[in-house]
Amino acid sequence: MKLLESTRFEAINNALTIQTGDTTIFGRIESYSCKMAGNDKQLYKRFISSEQSASDLQALSPPQTLADMSPYFGRGSYSGDEGVTLCDTISRKTLFYLIATLNSTFEPDYDFSDAKSHEFSKEPSIQLIMNSIDSNLSAVAGEQYTQLQNPLWSTIDDEIQLNDCDIYSYNPDLNSDPFGEPGSLWSFNYFFYNKKLKRIVFFTCRAINPNSSCNGDFAMEEEDVYF
Repeated sequence: MKLLESTRFEAINNALTIQTGDTTIFGRIESYSCKMAGNDKQLYKRFISSEQSASDLQALSPPQTLADMSPYFGRGSYSGDEGVTLCDTISRKTLFYLIATLNSTFEPDYDFSDAKSHEFSKEPSIQLIMNSIDSNLSAVAGEQYTQLQNPLWSTIDDEIQLNDCDIYSYNPDLNSDPFGEPGSLWSFNYFFYNKKLKRIVFFTCRAINPNSSCNGDFAMEEEDVYF
């Protein structure tokens, strides 16, 4: 995965470090090309050979937006009206793209090579995701986010063409979550994947309590880069 440099994203990322009275937000948006270079091809071959299933399609967990809206939607598969298990699926190549994006974003502190398809979900609509992100950030940042909201979505749309995207979320267990340390109030990790453009925009964000003992690497990296 190749990071695509963007001065517009750099400006948005600067603005996504927000300090309020009792909460600090650290957000980051990055764009990656899915065209595999030499090293990616080697990693992909190893990834494919490590999969036990002969099927190209891997099962995903239910959409995180539905889980957020209803306590009856948990991690894992869920059942339809006739008791048939329902879940989205993902191709192994697309799953590799998502895992490679995580590795590129969080290296060298985390390695997601062993991540499984059930740690990811395919989200049903861009509007639900936008509403969820806007709700989280507005609740904490208020007017600071209101001023950023339109430029943020306009910049993402210009980069990835949101209406042409499949949207995935990463929802790991606590042992795998890079934001699972004490002091993290909430976090989200969304992938906007445009198959035609062969590009992924990754939006990761967390809110922490600055009065806690949490001094995560991600927060330090953001401060080092932007201040």
